[in-house]
Amino acid sequence: MKGYMGKILKIDLTTGKTSTRTFDEKYVRKYLGGQGFVVEIVYHSMPKGADPLGPQNVLAMAGGVFDGFPVGTGGKVAWAAKSPATGTLAESIMGGSIGPELKHAGYDALEIVGKADMPSYIYIEDDKVEINEAADIWGKDTRVVPETLKKRHGWDVKVACIGVAGEKLSKIACIDCDDRQAGRAGLGAVMGSKNLKAVVIRGTRDLEPAEPEKLLEIALRYQKIYEAAPSFIEDTKYGTGEFLGWVNKEKGVFPTRNWQEGYFKEREGIDPYSWAPKYVTKNKACFACTKPCGKLFEVKSGKFAGVAIDGIEYETLYSLGGACGNSDVESVAKANELCDLLGMDTISAGVTVGFAMELMQRGIITEKEVGFKLTWDNASDAVPWMIEMMGNRKGFGDILADGVKVAAKKIGKGAERYAIHTKGMEPPAYDVRGMKGHGLAYMTSTRGACHLRAGFYAPELVGKFWKWEGIDRFSTVNKGFMVSQTENFMCVYDSVGLCKFSRGFFLIAKLPEVIEAITGLKFTEDELLKIGERIHNMKGNFNAREGVTRKDWLLPPRILEDPIPDGPSKGSKISVDEMNLMLDDYMKARGWTKDGVPTPEKLKELDIS
Repeated sequence: MKGYMGKILKIDLTTGKTSTRTFDEKYVRKYLGGQGFVVEIVYHSMPKGADPLGPQNVLAMAGGVFDGFPVGTGGKVAWAAKSPATGTLAESIMGGSIGPELKHAGYDALEIVGKADMPSYIYIEDDKVEINEAADIWGKDTRVVPETLKKRHGWDVKVACIGVAGEKLSKIACIDCDDRQAGRAGLGAVMGSKNLKAVVIRGTRDLEPAEPEKLLEIALRYQKIYEAAPSFIEDTKYGTGEFLGWVNKEKGVFPTRNWQEGYFKEREGIDPYSWAPKYVTKNKACFACTKPCGKLFEVKSGKFAGVAIDGIEYETLYSLGGACGNSDVESVAKANELCDLLGMDTISAGVTVGFAMELMQRGIITEKEVGFKLTWDNASDAVPWMIEMMGNRKGFGDILADGVKVAAKKIGKGAERYAIHTKGMEPPAYDVRGMKGHGLAYMTSTRGACHLRAGFYAPELVGKFWKWEGIDRFSTVNKGFMVSQTENFMCVYDSVGLCKFSRGFFLIAKLPEVIEAITGLKFTEDELLKIGERIHNMKGNFNAREGVTRKDWLLPPRILEDPIPDGPSKGSKISVDEMNLMLDDYMKARGWTKDGVPTPEKLKELDIS
């Protein structure tokens, strides 16, 4: 096969031994690449009941089919393991260069097992694989670590690493590469539990597409389509934050003050149309991206002077901004920078701080316990302070360091009522009380509340996508079927390695010609969607094996009981009956039991063991 190296590298940190296994066309036709490969590795390699923070957990990484080839926005990298936050098979996708570099070293995927007996990092240079001591970089942040390792091994190496939060086993810790993060589900803690600080790769092998001239023609053709789209202008000028005003003011589904509201009245302070001209000094694209929505955001003066981040993205404007009642964009940037340096997911971290702020509002926790006013009117200072405490597990930050589910249980006194999560994962920036199908997607997402596993926020907000027109965001009708289909769609996307901001240009029907130009293999649209369905069912079956079923999927009380109080979606909520109706429809569409377990017949149909 062209386009693949045909090998998976396995590293056992306990024994120090390494091995490789090869794969053939049959394997590719079942799992494709990227997310498909890492899900297959974790699914088949991990014993039942393994501790997510124990040596039996398997950490896998793979670039998508398009990684390393000239396909615009086609450089996404997938990581997967059993999540310490949710207990599920969780994958997290990043835009860093580590996946393509692994291919250049001769491997399509990496499987890491065991636990090193001391702080260590992995160094891969083609056939050379080393496990080296990391004592000098343990405790260092995610900027110091790659700089140190690049000085040691050469500036052309690619580095994925964790920060202090991962070392301290925060269940919301992330993995960083090139200022991009595999953010969700606590995979940084999995690395930390293995005493693994970083993965460093240099590859010198060429990648060979099946049809180079055809691939180049396709790449140039689609680049013209990108550049002609209105969203290209907006994204490259303002970043993903340009979404904020529309979701907040026009739709009224921007979760605010720990989801007490769906409309952030003070949003002007964090609206990128206001701050981008002042703070953004240049664009910063993901690896191999030709549609740069990343921004270099710099604060030159004031109490947050010196802050320089890749951001601020829409989700972070919500989590460290609206969810915390924080309209000070410089404060949001500072908190964002701390999350990046410490290695914490900005969504989970911010939602957790907002949760604690509501607890203080309601008298469940006190200023004496926390050490300062963790209040809405003190958000500008309080949010960065608490983020730093969480990442370092200092004081009250230690209680919050594992996210809202764990914190609520530790705090007690009715705190669970205000903990917003599904399966233990804090939700992203869409108040699903005003977009009910997306609320179903939060529940059915195999890794916990997520906007990207189905991507159903866009169809509901726009009212159309792919096969459907006239989608009503306040309706529950047919949402089970539609969410199941978009989940399959997104599994394909994460397996080829395409950014989901390209889904409006690259529908599944357009992928076969690109795959064929790279690999020489022919696929139909239906065959690709069947691969997506297989991947999702594997994740669902793994979760059921680990005891995560429908009882764990349910939406939190606030979404079911408290209507949105104001704004364009005022009065809307998802009732218990609506929740159960959508779940029943989803299980039927999936061919799963009502408890959320794939049936033997469905597993046989998809050739899943």
